[in-house]
Amino acid sequence: MLRTLESLGPLAGKRVLLRCDLNVPLEAGVIGDDGRIRASLRTINELINAGARIVIVSHLGRPEGTPDPKFSLAPVAQRLSELLGQPVTFATDTIGDSAKTAVDSLHDGEVALLENLRFNGGEASKDETARLAFAKELSEFGDVFVSDGFGVVHRKQASVFELARQLPSAAGRLIESELKVLVQLTEKPARPYTVVLGGAKVSDKLGVIDHLLPRVDSLLIGGGMMFTFLAAEGFKVASSLLEQEQIETAKDYISKAKALGVELLLPTDAVMAEAFKADASHQTCQVDSLEQTPWGKGGIGLDIGPSTAELFAARVRASKTVFWNGPMGVFEFEAFSSGTRELAKALTEINGLSVVGGGDSAAAVRDFGYDEADFGHISTGGGASLEFLEGKSLPGLEVLGWQN
Repeated sequence: MLRTLESLGPLAGKRVLLRCDLNVPLEAGVIGDDGRIRASLRTINELINAGARIVIVSHLGRPEGTPDPKFSLAPVAQRLSELLGQPVTFATDTIGDSAKTAVDSLHDGEVALLENLRFNGGEASKDETARLAFAKELSEFGDVFVSDGFGVVHRKQASVFELARQLPSAAGRLIESELKVLVQLTEKPARPYTVVLGGAKVSDKLGVIDHLLPRVDSLLIGGGMMFTFLAAEGFKVASSLLEQEQIETAKDYISKAKALGVELLLPTDAVMAEAFKADASHQTCQVDSLEQTPWGKGGIGLDIGPSTAELFAARVRASKTVFWNGPMGVFEFEAFSSGTRELAKALTEINGLSVVGGGDSAAAVRDFGYDEADFGHISTGGGASLEFLEGKSLPGLEVLGWQN
C-alpha cells in the first residue's frame, strides 16, 4: 500500500524534505517549459497550508557530480517563487553552509530550494555506499521525507531510494495522481483502448510493446521507429532512421498482433526530406515510394504523412482510452510537426481518458499551446511511465510501500 501524506500525521512546524522533479529545459538561464514546476505546486501548496517548513531538492540535467553554473536551479527557484506567490529561499549548495543556513532560517509555511542534487557525486553514484552517505547528509535537513518526483522513481538514486529509508516517508500528490492514471491504463481500461508510440527507436519501446500488446485494441506506430516497422514489411526507407537489428523483432510484433486480433497500424505515407534540418526541401510520399524523390536513397523521413495523420487521428477519436508516448515526427521543426500536431488535437477531442506519456510528447503539446486541462493527464515522467507499463518494479515507489 502506497504511503501518502496522511501517514505522516500533522506537519505544522516540521521540516519536510520534498523531492521534486524540477528538471526543466534550461538555456542561458531561461526556462523553456515550466510544466514540471507547475506539476509540483499541488503538493507544495498543501504543505505550505499545513504549516510545514519545506526543503525542496531536485536535479537538473547531467552535471556529472560536480557544480556547473549552466545546470544551476537558481532560475527554477525564481520561477517557483512567482508561481507560489511567495519568496523561495535558494541555497547555493546542497549539503554545505548555504543549505544549512537556508534550512535553519525557515519558518512555518516557508519554502527553500537547495542547489542541484547532481552537483554531488553521491546522488547518482553506482556505489550504494556513496549514495547512502549522501542520503544521510541530506536527511539532516528533514524531520520527514516526501517523494514527489515521479520522473525519477525508476532510478535507484540517493534522493529517491536511500533517503526514503532514512526518514518517515510518503508519496506526494503528484505521484499519487500519476499512479492512479497508470493503474487505469493497465488494469481495466475503457475500450476501445489505443496506444500510440513514436519517438526515435523501436529498442526504446520493446518492453512496453511486449507488455501492452495483449492488452490493447489498437497499436499505432509513428516517429522514427516507424521506418524499422516499414522495413519489416519489405518497404525501402532510404536514409531514414532504421534499426537494422530490430527488423526481425518488428516482424514478430506484426505477427503477434495479428494472432491476438490487435490492430497494428503503420503509416501509409511519410514526409521525406533532403536533410535533417528545419528548412530542408521535402515532399509527401506513399510508403511504397519513399526512395522515389529527388534525393533518392539519400532522402530522410521526418514526419508521418497527412493521410496517416488523418487515419491515426480518427482511430484516436474513436477510442475510450488512449496512451501516447513519442512524437510522430521532428515536431521541433515547423515543417515536420503536422503529424504530431494532428495527433495532439485528436487526443483533446476523445470521449474518454487521454494520457500524454511525458518526455517529448509533453513538450510537444505545450509547444502547440495546450495545457494539462486539455487532456485527461500529462505525465511528468516518460521513462517512469514506460517502465511502469512494462510491468517493471520501480525502486522509488517500492520504498514507499507500492507493489506493482
